[in-house]
Amino acid sequence: MTTTAKRIARKPREIADCVSAFLQEGDLDGIASMFHPDCRIFFPPNQPPGIGPEAARQAFEALIESRPTINSDVISEVIVGDIALLRADWQVIDPDGSVVAEGQSTEVAKQLDNGGWGYLIDCPYGPPLLSKRPAI
Repeated sequence: MTTTAKRIARKPREIADCVSAFLQEGDLDGIASMFHPDCRIFFPPNQPPGIGPEAARQAFEALIESRPTINSDVISEVIVGDIALLRADWQVIDPDGSVVAEGQSTEVAKQLDNGGWGYLIDCPYGPPLLSKRPAI
């Protein structure tokens, strides 16, 4: 059994930790498994949202070689049934200790078919403003 099949986020606030572990292992399929099939990823923030787990693969592809760590401090988690709203302060840290990126995210998570949780809407820098939102 692969690592991808074994690791799931049992709580919405665990998704980023799973993504970080998969990133450190160089497992893009594992990262993609942490995103709902219908997800929207608002990264880069000035572009139209990426759609589906393949967009997650593309967003993390540039980072995979350096195997950084994602430190995510979830400051808010609201769960209603199979949907959750999360806010977090996060950093991407290279193995040498340098901060590659950081921000304050807003995410909507949804329970996946495997019983774990995955991102449905991922806004690493917070939701886009209406006046600056790219056309979908």
